[in-house]
Amino acid sequence: MIRPRTAWLALLIAWLAFFGWYTSFKGPLTTEEIDTVLRIAEASDADPEDIAKIRHFLESDTGDDFVMVNLIEINDPPPRMEGVPEDATAQDLMGRYMKHMYPELLKRASHPVLFGQATAPALDIWGIEGASQWTTAGLMRYRSRRDMLEIAGNPDFRGPHEFKIAAMNKTIAFPADPWFQAGDLRLLLALFLIILGLTNSLRWAKRPAN
Repeated sequence: MIRPRTAWLALLIAWLAFFGWYTSFKGPLTTEEIDTVLRIAEASDADPEDIAKIRHFLESDTGDDFVMVNLIEINDPPPRMEGVPEDATAQDLMGRYMKHMYPELLKRASHPVLFGQATAPALDIWGIEGASQWTTAGLMRYRSRRDMLEIAGNPDFRGPHEFKIAAMNKTIAFPADPWFQAGDLRLLLALFLIILGLTNSLRWAKRPAN
């Protein structure tokens, strides 16, 4: 047992440390940062329409976290790739890609929020063609647009990114911001630490008198 005052102080420090890591405090992207990204996109001969989408995404930055909504149809069997076993599945290729992604994501407090397998073709389609078949759906939480740009701009992903492309037949990905989830880790951690603090205080109060 720990003295309640000491325990509560330690728990508060732990939560503040997590909150500081999990939350973006740098604010929206600056004009200079946006211009740098757009210059890189233009230098890579990106399609003007794609550049316009990127500009809108960056200029709408709130500085807060956001989620990427992803729908994916897996490409099984995938094309053969050098350095990959002949019987490798699309999931194997995606796993190789995510093996590089997860450390960079977690380093920046970014992580999956939801992931699931499709159990049937789309039950409701309106105004879009070729969208009846999907394999997986997922929500990926990013701490900020700035963090996402740092991950996407990492040159180490140029090779592994080919695995992702080969693993997919088609995909849709769009950002959602603002967004809300009842299971925000900052809230869940706060509730867990409060339970720990109350448990410790209760045990302290019931300790035998010296």
